[in-house]
Amino acid sequence: MNELGGWLESLWAPWRIEYLERERKVDFLREAAEATNDSEHFVVCRRKNAFLMMNLYPYAPGHLMVVPYRRVSRLAELASGEKLELVDLASYAERLLEEVVNAEGFNIGWNVGAAAGAGVTDYLHLHIVPRWSGDHNFMTVLGGARVIPAGLTPLYEKLRAATERISFSA
Repeated sequence: MNELGGWLESLWAPWRIEYLERERKVDFLREAAEATNDSEHFVVCRRKNAFLMMNLYPYAPGHLMVVPYRRVSRLAELASGEKLELVDLASYAERLLEEVVNAEGFNIGWNVGAAAGAGVTDYLHLHIVPRWSGDHNFMTVLGGARVIPAGLTPLYEKLRAATERISFSA
């Protein structure tokens, strides 16, 4: 029993060590944009104006981001081709996540500016968060915590394999 008179439960999530040991880099989006080693930066695929990558600090397993190569901070700064490709990549991300993590729905959106919750305020990116019926369970509601039941590397490998099966069509 614990000090409150109840039984103490332990959650074991050894795969989360990847996340805990990862070096926090301020410029991780720029580094991913310029990288030649996609797996090191969890870049799932690249196109002419933008790329799709895993969120290193996910809200849910499979949380992806679409990022333009050009560093901009506002939607109005994007060129027409960039806007179109960002949306096309978000659509492609939906298809990948439906297959790889059996996503039942999605939250897709931009956090523009610190007041809107942007963790990186000077490099615009689009979030694609997969969702499932009942995914806000007791852990989130009562415990104020989320359990991400997948490691970044194994999920990345599944997403990359899916890009071989699911073609990108703009």
